[in-house]
Amino acid sequence: MSYSTLPSNRPRRRARPLLRLAVVTTALSVAWLIVAPANAADDTTTRTGTRYKADKDMQSVLDALAALNGKPVEGLSADEARKQPTATDAVMAVLQAKGKDTSPTALVKGVTSVDRTIPGPASTLPVRVYTPDGKGPFPVVVYYHGGGWVIADKEVYDGGARGLSKAAHAIVLSVDYRRAPEAKFPAAWDDALAAYKWAAANAASLNGDPTKLALAGESAGGNLAVATAIAAHDAGVTAPRHVVAIYPVAQTGDMSTPSYVDSATAKPLDKAMIGWFVDKLLAQPSDKADPRIDLVHARLAGLPGVTIINAEIDPLRSDGDLLEAALRAANVPVQHKLYTGVTHEFFGTAAVVSKARDAQSLAGSDLKKAFKS
Repeated sequence: MSYSTLPSNRPRRRARPLLRLAVVTTALSVAWLIVAPANAADDTTTRTGTRYKADKDMQSVLDALAALNGKPVEGLSADEARKQPTATDAVMAVLQAKGKDTSPTALVKGVTSVDRTIPGPASTLPVRVYTPDGKGPFPVVVYYHGGGWVIADKEVYDGGARGLSKAAHAIVLSVDYRRAPEAKFPAAWDDALAAYKWAAANAASLNGDPTKLALAGESAGGNLAVATAIAAHDAGVTAPRHVVAIYPVAQTGDMSTPSYVDSATAKPLDKAMIGWFVDKLLAQPSDKADPRIDLVHARLAGLPGVTIINAEIDPLRSDGDLLEAALRAANVPVQHKLYTGVTHEFFGTAAVVSKARDAQSLAGSDLKKAFKS
């Protein structure tokens, strides 16, 4: 079937994470009752992989993720890497250890979702449509998940997309684009643009306002959001009102930036993982210079305002600085916020990390302002 729906009060749960969580929940429940030694919090390098210290909320996620015993992805095949525990799994473990309801509708109240497919350039694309409570028509945000263009999907990144729908009071269309190495560059970018064009043409069918569109994404998806804004501008497609780029990959040609140095062994994302992603993604090394990947050297003039959100403990932190500088040089309005004490992947952890809630609120506020302009 080319179209299917999933009522939000019956959220789809992946078998793999639930099985893994069932195994570790008992151990984690006990672990949270144990008081760490007084000097444990000072062992920053061991706990975050960097000289930076994670705040209490973020550290609880890192500890839970470590307890899930994932393997370094750079030593795995793409298929094996996709089966490794994620930050989302860690959040679920923290919540379960506290006896909290982990259903999506309990974690983000006032947002419902359905799963369906839309046409893509090579095949149909699975999407999840999040809709906030209210009458509508609502603005529409096309959202792209992270995972280095190789791993993860809309399920793993449900927390960020769902939270953004609530914060922006907008429909969010989260897209499962094709992934490498099965579909190398530029497949994901082609899918991202196709999804945006579909949203522009079909917003009304979602109870959306086709005049109020925006783009958002995390990590690799942050790159796709900016690249799609450029492609839409160049193609004369309805322009997005705003772009939210959350710890975006802004270039892959220079892996000696300050954050690649100070966060080379950061958790949960490190430099080796990014090199592994890029190796799987590119058909040839020269693709690194393609402006769809190398955003800092792309034609950025004419883009709408951009919100960049970065985490301190992240090898991609400097990419945010580079992208901000390039956007300002192109006279594009930019708001850039760095959150200290948190890591890559923090945006979707709002159920347990307070700074993730702040970041979602910031993104939602900037989107609301753009939709009113």
